[in-house]
Amino acid sequence: MKTFVSCVSLAVILGCQEKEPAPVAIPDCIQNVMAAIRKEPPFNPPAKVYRYEFRGEPVYYIPARCCDIPSVVIARCDTVCAPDGGFSGKGDGRCPEFAKEAKNPVLVWEDTRSK
Repeated sequence: MKTFVSCVSLAVILGCQEKEPAPVAIPDCIQNVMAAIRKEPPFNPPAKVYRYEFRGEPVYYIPARCCDIPSVVIARCDTVCAPDGGFSGKGDGRCPEFAKEAKNPVLVWEDTRSK
């Protein structure tokens, strides 16, 4: 009986532990963007790719890396908008609410090469 209680207690304890979320598969189109960046010389600041939830779906945000280059938001392998950056610093104007409405940012990739 003691062994049974010990086994049940152990099963309850192990079953209640928080599990890390399963890694999210990065779409091929985002993998291609990362591969293209790796072919360029390293940049300072380094290139990064974040995953957010925006407008009810997962999107990938690639921040501007320099000066007049806009950032990019990609969903379902299509460019949604450029929320910031560019000549005006305000992107392309198609999603000015991105900074306020995008939720749950996760860094999915960072170029670790140094300049």
